[in-house]
Amino acid sequence: MPAVRALDLWQPIAASGHPVTFWQELPPHEIGTVTDVVVLLKQLHFLPKPDLPLGELDPFVRLVERIDAASTTSDDDRQWLSSRLEDLKRQWASRPKGLPECVVHGDAWVGNVARTEAGPVLMDFERASFGPPEWDLVSTAVKLTTTGAVSAEEYAAFCETYGVDVTEWEGYELLAGARELRMTTYAAQHAASRPEWQREAQYRIDCLRGRAGAPPWRWKGIM
Repeated sequence: MPAVRALDLWQPIAASGHPVTFWQELPPHEIGTVTDVVVLLKQLHFLPKPDLPLGELDPFVRLVERIDAASTTSDDDRQWLSSRLEDLKRQWASRPKGLPECVVHGDAWVGNVARTEAGPVLMDFERASFGPPEWDLVSTAVKLTTTGAVSAEEYAAFCETYGVDVTEWEGYELLAGARELRMTTYAAQHAASRPEWQREAQYRIDCLRGRAGAPPWRWKGIM
């Protein structure tokens, strides 16, 4: 499938104590679209499981560290985030069955797709693993139900292309909750060193805690 490719070299190498890898340079490109995301996911999810030591999906990886690093967040809010994390972990352990598990990207959004003249290319496989494909689909669904960044028309086209509407699955609220927590703790962690992010981080926390009305909320993008 169209994806970033590592160069055929002996790698990684060590440089100043860090592992370094080398990749084929992409041609001129721009950020992908919701349609690009679903087209690539449909290809990825139907590939056979590779003969690689691919780990199992962990939707909560690094969240404890993010909460601990959110030094500009109040103690009360950090305690709530920690409690929310533990509650979601318990639900994940007994999550309902869905589509057959497969290779998942782990962070499937338009920012991880490069749109080239030859077509879209999937990149950033840091979170690639084996698990429920719904996790990849939820990344777009929450932009409809949670953040309002995707229109109803865009989402309907997304579902038609893939053939499934993940919001109708009984496990949707669990996976959406995990994705919302990831987005919120990401903002809270980096707000500690980026004052301009503090208002958005607090707003996201307020939304999750029921202080900002009903979703969809208008969360601003953080880069």
